[in-house]
Amino acid sequence: MKFVRAGAAVALIIGMSACGSSSSPSSPSPAPSPGGNSVSIPVNASTLGTSAYAPNPFTVSAGTTVTWTNNDSIPHTSTADGGAWNSGSIAAGGHFSFTAQTKGTFTYHCTIHPGMIGTLVVQ
Repeated sequence: MKFVRAGAAVALIIGMSACGSSSSPSSPSPAPSPGGNSVSIPVNASTLGTSAYAPNPFTVSAGTTVTWTNNDSIPHTSTADGGAWNSGSIAAGGHFSFTAQTKGTFTYHCTIHPGMIGTLVVQ
């Protein structure tokens, strides 16, 4: 009788251990954006202030090429406050790229919509 109880207890423990682990697959990690060095200008950016460029702030290593993509339906710019770069007008669906060579923190804005502001940190 003792052996039956012991065997049942062992079976119960083994069964509970098996139920405690999960065999369901984990959620996949989001894929990095192409190039990993992109700044998005989202829809309705002219009303978004510091969220008008995403991500903001954006940190890259010196020598990195950053590409701004205009996902809005109207033109925008990416213009460094100190003159380090000026995209000119970026049409809806358009892109602008700049290679950040100098380390520092650079604030920028849209010359068409001055309330749109961003920061690029180059390390």
